Amino acid sequence: MKFKKNILCIGAGYVGGPTMAMIAYKCPRYRITVVDVNPTRIAEWNSDDLPIYEPGLGEIVKATRGKNLFFSTDIEGGIRDNDIIFVSVNTPTKTFGAGAGMAADLQYWEKTARQILQYSQSSKIVIEKSTLPVKTALAMERILNYTKSSLSFDVLSNPEFLAEGSAMTDLENPDRILIGCQDTKSGLAAREALVEIYANWVPREKIITSNIWSSELSKIVSNAFLAQRISSINAISALCEKTDADITEVAKAVGMDSRIGSKYLNASVGFGGSCFKKDILNLVYLCRHYSLHDVADYWESVVRINQYQQERFVLNMLTAMFNTLAGKKICLFGFAFKANTGDTRESPAICITRRLLEEKAEIIITDPKALKNAKADLAGVDGKVSFIEDPYKAAEGCHAIAILTEWDLYRNLDFQKIYDNMTKPASIFDGRNIIDHKRCFDIGFNVYPTGKPALTQS
Repeated sequence: MKFKKNILCIGAGYVGGPTMAMIAYKCPRYRITVVDVNPTRIAEWNSDDLPIYEPGLGEIVKATRGKNLFFSTDIEGGIRDNDIIFVSVNTPTKTFGAGAGMAADLQYWEKTARQILQYSQSSKIVIEKSTLPVKTALAMERILNYTKSSLSFDVLSNPEFLAEGSAMTDLENPDRILIGCQDTKSGLAAREALVEIYANWVPREKIITSNIWSSELSKIVSNAFLAQRISSINAISALCEKTDADITEVAKAVGMDSRIGSKYLNASVGFGGSCFKKDILNLVYLCRHYSLHDVADYWESVVRINQYQQERFVLNMLTAMFNTLAGKKICLFGFAFKANTGDTRESPAICITRRLLEEKAEIIITDPKALKNAKADLAGVDGKVSFIEDPYKAAEGCHAIAILTEWDLYRNLDFQKIYDNMTKPASIFDGRNIIDHKRCFDIGFNVYPTGKPALTQS
C-alpha cells in the first residue's frame, strides 16, 4: 500500500505512543513509525502488554499496529525515511549544574536534534511535542540549519494538552490543537502540513495557530494555571479543617461562579504526574532568568503549597493515631498519581510513603495498575513495605487506611468486611474524599476526610 504521508515520532513514552496511535487510527493512509532508544519499551509496544495503561489505548493499538502503526528501535532508518518528525523525548528537571532543581534538562532533546541532522537525507518538518522552555525552537533551528546544506528544516511547536487517564478521549476530541511556527514562507507551509494531519478528525476551528514562542510558553502556562487551582483549593482545605467548614460545599459554591468554573477544585493530597511540578519550576527558572523575581516567587508558592499538603496529611495521621506510628500497619489505597493510569511520577504517594516510613510505620500498598512502578519508586527504601493487589487482603490487620488515588474501585468496596479484619481502633484517612464518610463512621471507623470535620468514635 502506498501511504499518503510518512510520519516519525522519536520517543515512545506517555505522549508519543498514544498520540501516534490516535493519528494512525484516524489517518489510515498515513504510515506512522514510533522509535525509541529503549528496546524493552519497544518490545512492550509490540506485545499485548503495553508499557503504559490508558483506557482505550490497547484497542486502538491493536487496530492499527502492523497496518499503519509500527514500533522500532531503528532511529537512523526512521529519520532517513520520514519527512515529518515529531520529537517526544524526555525533558526532566535538571539535577546538576546551573538551574539544578528547576531548569529543564535538554540533553536528550539536543541529542535528538543532532541525530536528525546527522541521518537526514532530505528536508524535514520537525515538530516539538515534548514540553520545552520558550525559545528552545530557536536552538533546534540553529543546530539543524548550522551546516548550510541543501537540506532545510522547519521547526514547529505542537504541545500536547493530554490528561493522563483520559488521554485517548483528549486526543480524539481535544479542546484545541495549538501549532506555533516561524512567520516565514517555509514556516507557514510547514504549519499547514501539520494542520492537514489534525484536520482529518479535529474541526478546523479547534486548530489554533500562533507564533512559535507563544506556543512553547502556552503549554507551560496551561499546566501552571491548572496546578495553581489545585494548590488554591488545597490551601483552603487546611482552613476548612480548622473552622469546621466543608471543602466540598465551599468548592461547589465557588465553582458555580461562571467566571471560575468547577474543574480542578477537588481537595486532595496534592498534584503529581510528570508535568505540573516540572513545568512550574521551569517557569520559575525562566522568570528568575529575566529578573522577574516577584513573578517567580508567586509561581514557586504553588509548588510549596503542594508539598505542604502532603506533609500536612502525614502530620494529621500522626496526630490522630496517638502521636506515634511506630510499628503500626498502614495500608495505602492507591499509588498512581491519579486514577486510570499506572503512572507514579511525582505521585504524592511517594513522599507520603517515605514520611510514614520515617515514622517507623509498616506500609502495605495496593493499586490496580501501579504496583510495578511503585516497587521501582521505593526500591532501596529503609523500612517495611509490601505490595498486595487485592485491597481486602492488603488492609487485613492494618491500623489505618490512607486513600491516595481516586480509583472508582475504592468507592464501592465492602468497608464492613474491611473493618472486621483490621486492628481496632481502625481509621480511614481519605486523601481524595471519594468514599461515603458517614457510612464508614457508622461501621466503626474513625474517618478523617480532607478539608472536612473528622468523624471520630467517642
